[in-house]
Amino acid sequence: MLGSTLSFAMMALAIRYATATVPTTEIAFFRNLFGLIVLMPFILRRGTGLPRTRHVGLYLARTAIGLAAMLCGFWAVGHLPLAQAISLSYATPLFVTIGAALWLGERVRIRRWAAVAAGFVGVLVILRPGTGFTPGMVVALLGALFAALVAIQIKQLSRFDPADTVVFYTYVFWVPMSLVPALLQWVWPSPTAWLWLAATGVMGTFGQLLWTRALALGEVSALQPISFVQLPVLVGFGWWLFGETVDIWTLAGAAIVLGANGYIAHRETMLQRRAATGSPVEAAKPGE
Repeated sequence: MLGSTLSFAMMALAIRYATATVPTTEIAFFRNLFGLIVLMPFILRRGTGLPRTRHVGLYLARTAIGLAAMLCGFWAVGHLPLAQAISLSYATPLFVTIGAALWLGERVRIRRWAAVAAGFVGVLVILRPGTGFTPGMVVALLGALFAALVAIQIKQLSRFDPADTVVFYTYVFWVPMSLVPALLQWVWPSPTAWLWLAATGVMGTFGQLLWTRALALGEVSALQPISFVQLPVLVGFGWWLFGETVDIWTLAGAAIVLGANGYIAHRETMLQRRAATGSPVEAAKPGE
């Protein structure tokens, strides 16, 4: 999980540097293209050929929403202070909890609803409506919302197809789908920009592969806090490389959001343990 977190942090830095000369839509296309190139050896080494699926329509919907999440998230990383962009992206698990209850019919008890409410208080602290608010913050928050929808869709697809199939078809559809908006703003990258664009694909794909492996080896409640290391890492790089400073409101809001996410992950893991051991969910303590 630490390797995954640092990979995503390096991808964010590559996006920030690439944004100086390349439009966000083009960065997304090359992130997907180079990501697919990196992914193919992992798919082909199994010796069973390319994955197959009967749910092409679901993948088209998943990749369309995923592309929207990517464009919003990449724009935020490229144009907002890194600490602010990353802090707002951590609203994704809050939206996932709401979506799982409304869309998938999962039962969410009052303690997790309270954590979600606290998390959104943290988001408001970061946004500071009426004072420090900027329209770019809405883009970052929309990215978190779209990413939450993607997470729910992945959970649905995982009922039909194995993880490798989900990842493979996501990239297969992402490449041509992201090429269309990229062509509308196309500029030829400089030699240095090519390096940053390749880095987005390589670091992003390795981050996903390591993240999937981490979840297979450990529990979410233990791994989730490690992913929060991304924030101080990018805060440090933002100060060192771009001269960015972090205001107290962003730090306070980020702390609230991260605390809420950590508690949500802990409660989900506890309930999964009870379900795995045969303990009835209804036997949970009141308020869970």
